[in-house]
Amino acid sequence: MDSILVSLFSYKAWANAEMHAALAKFDAQRYPDKFQAMLHALDHVNVVDRIFKGHLSGTGATGFTATNSEKVPDLSALREIVTATDNWYFNFVSGLSTERLKQRVELTFTDGDRGAMSCEEMLLHVITHGGYHRGCVGQILEDMSISSPPDSLTKFLHRHEPERRLHLE
Repeated sequence: MDSILVSLFSYKAWANAEMHAALAKFDAQRYPDKFQAMLHALDHVNVVDRIFKGHLSGTGATGFTATNSEKVPDLSALREIVTATDNWYFNFVSGLSTERLKQRVELTFTDGDRGAMSCEEMLLHVITHGGYHRGCVGQILEDMSISSPPDSLTKFLHRHEPERRLHLE
């Protein structure tokens, strides 16, 4: 499928990689509480991504009873999990049909409530939810006078397709 979803999930993977690279340079020894808060936020995003992956693939939220890990993985382990999850989403949206996008899926949330969402709604939730929490992590960095990594669709598009950047003369 050649759609905006393919671009959005490519962007998401890029933004996640940029954020993980920034945290790899962060002085976690000097600021352990800040580092753990950022790691916790990124772990939460990935747990939610994996829960929705389960709903989209038909297995449900098997193995998940909350939207956070019992024990937050270290940055290296989290980066591996996030990369694998991002790859799954990219492959999933690349092969989607319009009919599948519109299909409603009944699901049970980790709090036990039941609901239904279309595949497209779930995918958009994953995109917006991740952006929200990466923004929170970026704000922690900015509050410490550390530049947050780039996290905008325009920056992604211009870096990956520089010909889109118009230069006025």
